[in-house]
Amino acid sequence: VFLRGFCVVTFCDSLYSEPNQTFHTDLPDLSECFQLSVLAWLPCVFLWVASPAYIYYLKKSSRGYIMMSLLNRFKTAFGLLLWIVCWADLFYTFHELQQGQSPPPIYFITPLVLGITMLLATFLIQYERLHGVQSSGVLFIFWFLSVLCAIVPFRSKILKDSVPDKLRFTSFYFYFGLILLELILCCLNEKPPLFSNVVTDPNPCPETTAGFLSTVTFWWFTSLAIKGYKMPLEAKDLWSLNQRDSSKTMVPKLLKEWEKEQTKNLTTKATYAKQQPSATNHVSGGAAEGKTSPEEVEVLLSNQKAAPHQPSFLRALIKAFGPYFLIGSGFKLLQDSITFVNPQLLRMLISFTKQEDAPVWWGYTLAFLMFFTAILQTLILHRHFQYCFVTGMNVRTALIGAIYRKSLVITNAAKRSSTVGEIVNLMSVDAQRFMDLTTFLNMLWSAPLQIMLALYFLWQNLGPSVLAGVAVMIMLIPFNAVIAMKTRTYQVEQMQHKDARIKLMNEILNGIKVLKLYAWENSFKEKVLAIRQKELIVLRKTAYLGALSTMAWTSAPFLVALTTFAVFVTVDEKNVLDAEKAFVSLSLFNILRFPLNMLPQVISSLVQASVSLKRIQNFLSHDELDPDSVDRKTKLAVSVVNGKFTWAKEDEPVLDNINVMVPQGSLVAVVGHVGCGKSSLISALLGDMEKVEGEVSVRGSVAYVPQQAWIQNATLRDNILFGKSFNESKYRRVLDACALTPDLEVLPGGDMTEIGEKGINLSGGQRQRVSLARALYSDAEVYLLDDPLSAVDAHVSKHIFDNLIGPEGLLKGKTRVLVTHGISFLPQVDNIVVMVEGRVSEMGSYQELLKQNGAFAEFLRNYALEDIVEEDEATGLKLELVKPADKTILLLTFVNLTQVKTKVFLEYAKAVGLVLSVIICLLYGCQSAAAIGANIWLSQWTSDSLTNQTKENVNMRVGVYAALGITQGILVMISSFTLAMGNIGAAKKLHANLLDNKLHTPQSFFDTTPIGRIINRFSKDIYVIDEALPSTVLMFLGTFFVSLSTMIVIISSTPIFAVVIAPLAFIYVFVQRFYVATSRQLKRLESVSRSPIYSHFSETITGSSVIRAYGRHTAFVLMSDMKVDENQKSYYPGIVSNRWLGVRIEFIGNCIVLFAALFAVLGKATLSPGLVGLSVSYALQVTMSLNWMVRMTSDLENNIVAVERVKEYSETKTEAPWEVEEKKPPPEWPMQGNVEFNEYSVRYREGLDLVLRNITLSVKGGEKVIGIVGRTGAGKSSMTLCLFRLLEAAGGEITIDGVKISEIGLHDLRSKLTIIPQEPVLFSGTLRMNLDPFEKYSDDDVWKALEHSHLHKFVSNQPAKLDLECSEGGENLSVGQRQLVCLARALLRKTRILVLDEATAAIDLETDDLIQSTIRTQFEDCTVFTIAHRLNTIMDYTRVLVLDKGQIAEFDTPTNLISKRGIFYGMAKDAGLAQ
Repeated sequence: VFLRGFCVVTFCDSLYSEPNQTFHTDLPDLSECFQLSVLAWLPCVFLWVASPAYIYYLKKSSRGYIMMSLLNRFKTAFGLLLWIVCWADLFYTFHELQQGQSPPPIYFITPLVLGITMLLATFLIQYERLHGVQSSGVLFIFWFLSVLCAIVPFRSKILKDSVPDKLRFTSFYFYFGLILLELILCCLNEKPPLFSNVVTDPNPCPETTAGFLSTVTFWWFTSLAIKGYKMPLEAKDLWSLNQRDSSKTMVPKLLKEWEKEQTKNLTTKATYAKQQPSATNHVSGGAAEGKTSPEEVEVLLSNQKAAPHQPSFLRALIKAFGPYFLIGSGFKLLQDSITFVNPQLLRMLISFTKQEDAPVWWGYTLAFLMFFTAILQTLILHRHFQYCFVTGMNVRTALIGAIYRKSLVITNAAKRSSTVGEIVNLMSVDAQRFMDLTTFLNMLWSAPLQIMLALYFLWQNLGPSVLAGVAVMIMLIPFNAVIAMKTRTYQVEQMQHKDARIKLMNEILNGIKVLKLYAWENSFKEKVLAIRQKELIVLRKTAYLGALSTMAWTSAPFLVALTTFAVFVTVDEKNVLDAEKAFVSLSLFNILRFPLNMLPQVISSLVQASVSLKRIQNFLSHDELDPDSVDRKTKLAVSVVNGKFTWAKEDEPVLDNINVMVPQGSLVAVVGHVGCGKSSLISALLGDMEKVEGEVSVRGSVAYVPQQAWIQNATLRDNILFGKSFNESKYRRVLDACALTPDLEVLPGGDMTEIGEKGINLSGGQRQRVSLARALYSDAEVYLLDDPLSAVDAHVSKHIFDNLIGPEGLLKGKTRVLVTHGISFLPQVDNIVVMVEGRVSEMGSYQELLKQNGAFAEFLRNYALEDIVEEDEATGLKLELVKPADKTILLLTFVNLTQVKTKVFLEYAKAVGLVLSVIICLLYGCQSAAAIGANIWLSQWTSDSLTNQTKENVNMRVGVYAALGITQGILVMISSFTLAMGNIGAAKKLHANLLDNKLHTPQSFFDTTPIGRIINRFSKDIYVIDEALPSTVLMFLGTFFVSLSTMIVIISSTPIFAVVIAPLAFIYVFVQRFYVATSRQLKRLESVSRSPIYSHFSETITGSSVIRAYGRHTAFVLMSDMKVDENQKSYYPGIVSNRWLGVRIEFIGNCIVLFAALFAVLGKATLSPGLVGLSVSYALQVTMSLNWMVRMTSDLENNIVAVERVKEYSETKTEAPWEVEEKKPPPEWPMQGNVEFNEYSVRYREGLDLVLRNITLSVKGGEKVIGIVGRTGAGKSSMTLCLFRLLEAAGGEITIDGVKISEIGLHDLRSKLTIIPQEPVLFSGTLRMNLDPFEKYSDDDVWKALEHSHLHKFVSNQPAKLDLECSEGGENLSVGQRQLVCLARALLRKTRILVLDEATAAIDLETDDLIQSTIRTQFEDCTVFTIAHRLNTIMDYTRVLVLDKGQIAEFDTPTNLISKRGIFYGMAKDAGLAQ
């Protein structure tokens, strides 16, 4: 009406025409008035609305300007030309006025508006250039709209027969050509702006320079997808991180907001409190780094109760990341509203098929409109996801950065309140939760909105009967919630079982040698399988629940539809269910399904995130160490005046009344009993303790050697340099002084050897020396050495003192504070500080203190004796270096990169059971058939309305529909349940095979494979097979059959559709292959780069005092940031790959919608509206399943690898059988215990040299003792391993009592021999289980054994007696006690042959004597082999066997051997047993 007024009443009638011209013809056309007003103004309105905000945005974020290029000149010129063309029209209208005609006002208004808009566009083109925009979205949309709107007049002008208005006609074509050119030019990209970082970056992310179209469709990612498809991606192929996503910008952004929050809080607090002076040593919460005045801080501490509100970390997060996230929310809002356009279009399409006389073009328009709204929806949705995921990624970066920075400065009290593991969890788990939440946070408002909109449209469609459907939905929510709750409790239980099983496996693998020697494998296998059984029971329960929830999820939309339709037709006889109502409602119900299911999930993840938020906030609010507690500008080198220190404000002071002065360049020793506060004094000097009163000052830089060496996971050289530059000569001097040069020769890579976490491949002494070398190399002014000599051998500690610490060492002239227990060095120090119970009792030189005869003299008397003993023993031992671990320790197992073979899928199907696999597929097929049946029945039902037979059939229609739907629900439940059962069966089988194989694997395998790798198979891979794989398979089958049934439905209603399927399927498979290949590698790279973040972090926490002492705080923060960025570098393409895939797959889905609609329009004559509704509504929901199907395929390929890896370890070579039936020795064998070696040779592994060569000897039964001696590496231990067949013969044989041991089963052999091994291994469990795992013996026997092994007293004093729990590795018993437990085991078994592998140095002399005497009395009539390291134990043996280089050198009684003056004599002489 408004338009009519504009064009007719005021002006002339010729321009306005009736609707008939538009709708009811085969050649539709819009009136000229409409063309000139609405169509012309639409783009202009858009540009004028968008530009103010856009210009403001450009002003804020300038990227530097772009040079004027040819492209830019053309764009500008065309813009000006357009302005001229538009105004030519305007002037022509004025000209007409003068001629005396009266043109309608529209001819004045439109050219004027268009002209000004073109000027605005031209201005924008230049303004963008000056602000460095390479491709403009706003202008692209403007030109696109202009072209779209100009197409209508373009067509109608061609259709006209005559051209009344020549000038306007030509000017319009000029206009059309120019806007088309502008649109084309707008798709092209400008060069990057000058001075931008893109130019300097070696591998910039193409996103920054991508054009608008490329950005919207994620086209820029394609290059990486292709690269990943052609060859495995490596870290160097990844693009560098965008500047705005890096830690450098993200972390300060969050910290700034958090600091504001805290400062705000301080100011509010300050007004509540009375001032009162206080001198403490730290800053609260870390906000006051120079931001608040000292008064405020004091005020704050004096009155904490009056705090009005906590600083809120949430507010800080929202301020830092909210604005960016809101853009994403805007897109979500847009997408939600567009979602509801398609059901409306579907209604129009169905009503179009009903009308006989409707023009065909209208149908085509509808089909294309559906296509375009779907495309628009896809692009907007993925834009929204992109914003959300990037926000999530940024939140994670910022949180990790904030937590890391905080962990370096928190006080010790705060550190004690949370373990390292907990803090690492803050970083991994809690930060991850935030990341997951941000992606769905918008669902909080979007889900209710979608639900309300859907209900509104449904109400319009079906009236109040919708409420019945809604009621069903609402009833399903608690049902789902209950299931979710139960599932969660089961998951917790499942985790506990899993942890128990892994812990046990870990022990078994660590003690596998002992298990083999004692033939105990079966007992432990039973234990593992018992835990596994519990685990599987829980899994089965979870599967029942899973099947129920799957049923609820698939049948929900159906049940809702059923109740709604049933109520709708029965409430009122006049209500007719026709195709429009039925299928539009169905598509709306499908839309409803998603938000309803998402809401509970979002809410539960919100709850989790709020818990995480609290934990992170608490951690970030911990007190920080005050950087100024130690005065650095002092005259004296080190001084403490009236110091009183405590570890935490509320604790008792640990150090009290401390006065220490250390003059420049002197060496001060701090001595005292254990726990008297020596190390605390050092911590106080470092500023790590709370200073209650007094003053501490340290002048100049500090080097600190902690009591427990802190070693980084880096090369040995990096550990010593610690960030200083490398200087060859200085470095060599340092190595020599620290006695590290000989060690470097043994390490596989010299000083470039990678040291594992916590210095795992160095011995304790080596670690300590590396720590010293770091201090020495740092060349500081003050050295604080906390007992660095305790971990090294006596002669090494002497070397270090002389060359490094002492008066003649490299450090002379530096100020040194040395905590020590070694008395021999005390005479050489300048001053001694004696500490007693946290006070300094005396101070002075060695001589002065001896004269005073106080605490120090007493200390000397106590310690002097021990010290001398130590000296003697130490010399007797040779310095054994830790054997360098294989390089494999630090190599990663490389993932099998090839596409996963079909073979593995077959293997898995076999494990599930082939028949079962087929049945499962059939069930899925049946369930899809039932679903299709129900919907076809619905379409038949709706066709009743055309023939008016609705009344008679209502009951039958509803009944059959219900029956089909319920059948589908039940089938879904059965099929998902059978599937779960199959999967659990497979998991059980795979695990049992793996365990069985690992217990049968020969020892050599465990010697060459890192335990972590085997444990990984048992934990990660079995977890995947248990939990991840089944759900993936379930989803995959589900989506596959949905997609399949869609195709079937569309083809059956419009057979011509089959033609389109081939090309679409081809594109689909093509995209899918690219995606799967690339995303798998991105996932791999992401997980590989994730663990360094956490390991670096836990390393930092343990070494924070060292890092602070050396002042390397900022360097470590940078290292952590780099590691996080490195990880995000592979995570970001991972996000984008999902968007890339989404846009492409949804495009295919949209094409299916388009073709389904088009062919429905084509076949309008033959199709019933019900069928049209059916095929199009099916097409509308296919997009989702297609998308998920690709993801599931990719997950399936990732997860099935686990089956392959488990398979690989279940098929390794096994050792000989445990029992050979036909060769079973008699039960009482061996009677005498005669052992004969005959020409016996053996090697450790294929391809290595022989360790024993042609050994021949015979030992009579009961021959009391055979001592076996020889230098290291002569093959002593190999002898025992051969008796037990841990090593199989390379030649010759061993017979025991006439039975060849190589012919009988391993268990038959091993259970008849007994060994007391070198390292005592205990398993966690009761003491009783450790002695007798098969429960063969009575309690009396066990007690008797304990009595003979001198453990009786210890065990009977325990409240639990025999059920005393041993912790992992027997940690809660002393080493000596563990050795005695092993003796008790031997006494219990009491076999004819005993092998005693003597402990080297771990054992004290007392225990040693106990064991020897027990063996002499209890094993009188047995054959005993002793491998001796100390000769004094075997001097009274019957015979001694001396091995040399794997051959028998001498074999005789000890006295004869000494008189022979051979090898044995030489060894005895070294040990001082012979002259």
